[in-house]
Amino acid sequence: MLLQALTGAEVLFGVVVLFFIGVIILILVSGIRIIQPYQQGLWILLGQYRGRLNPGFNWVIPLVSNVIKLDLRTQVLEIPKQEVITKDNSPTNVDAVIYIKVVDPEKAYFEVTNYRMATIALAQTTLRSVIGDMELDEVLYNRDLINNRLRDILDKSTDAWGVRVEAVEIREVDPVGPVKAAMEEQTSAERRRRAAILLADGNKRSAILEAEGAKQSMILKAEGSRQSKILEAEGTRVSSILQAQGQAQSLRLISLGAVPLDKKALTVLSLDTLSKMSNGQATKIIFPFEISKLVEQSAKYLGASEEKVPEVGAEMDVERLVGKPEDVLGKIPNPDELRAEVASIESQLKKDLEDTAKTTKDLKKLGAEKPSEFMDKK
Repeated sequence: MLLQALTGAEVLFGVVVLFFIGVIILILVSGIRIIQPYQQGLWILLGQYRGRLNPGFNWVIPLVSNVIKLDLRTQVLEIPKQEVITKDNSPTNVDAVIYIKVVDPEKAYFEVTNYRMATIALAQTTLRSVIGDMELDEVLYNRDLINNRLRDILDKSTDAWGVRVEAVEIREVDPVGPVKAAMEEQTSAERRRRAAILLADGNKRSAILEAEGAKQSMILKAEGSRQSKILEAEGTRVSSILQAQGQAQSLRLISLGAVPLDKKALTVLSLDTLSKMSNGQATKIIFPFEISKLVEQSAKYLGASEEKVPEVGAEMDVERLVGKPEDVLGKIPNPDELRAEVASIESQLKKDLEDTAKTTKDLKKLGAEKPSEFMDKK
């Protein structure tokens, strides 16, 4: 019986020992702290800060130690949408996103209760202050400026908390209903204005081109008319020269044929003329009283002489009586000279056409430059 009682006491003792050993092990295990690579641990022992715990395995005094783990990665905080009144009294809803990072764990934990909530609250008040100093158009078109100003202000304020503000981004700017309707109407009016300007400029360029085309057409017509008149006048001149030379040749032949005529020959010719006149249909023929004097004067004008005229075939000084052929007929242009003169006229016409084309090109260039200057001014 005693042996059995001792055996039971030993078993109980063993159980108690094992219990205490287990408790001790659990207490020792509770002092193990594992810090992740992106974390930083703060060890607080009995209300006193003892230092940082680096990433990895760490053991602290159990039961009386407290370890605070802070995330050192970049964190994204959302600023809730809030209504802000701009400088021109235009209500608008604005929200943003903040990117922060803990750079001093001691300050982030000991200097502020909750650095996340503190940063968000500070960003809200700063956002209202910055946008309140700007007009709505500036808020819509200068987001980069707002982002940079917010980042600089927040980073300066959160530096005391051991937090660095890396970036601030305005996510949405949403004007209230009436303001948005007014903006849409303004945008529509601006587009109509631009359309009207473009239409007016197009009409102007079209009118310029049409006027330029009409001007070039008139220039070409006038040039064609001038060339036609020049050619026609040149043809008339050559024709007149040839006709005059033909008449001169005819008169010279008449004068050469009239040299050997005497009074008898002239009388025969006059009688022949009278015979032709009498064969006409006229019922009355009136001759002057001194018709013989008229015939005599005509004979003298034609070169007839009262002296005895030598027989036909006798030698006579015709050039002495009539003159040399060059003096009577003048210089007759040959075909080569006429062709050379026509070639000279064509060369001059070609030069005039080139000058006209150059002038037309300059006018086109001037007409193309003026509309572009007008658009640059707009």
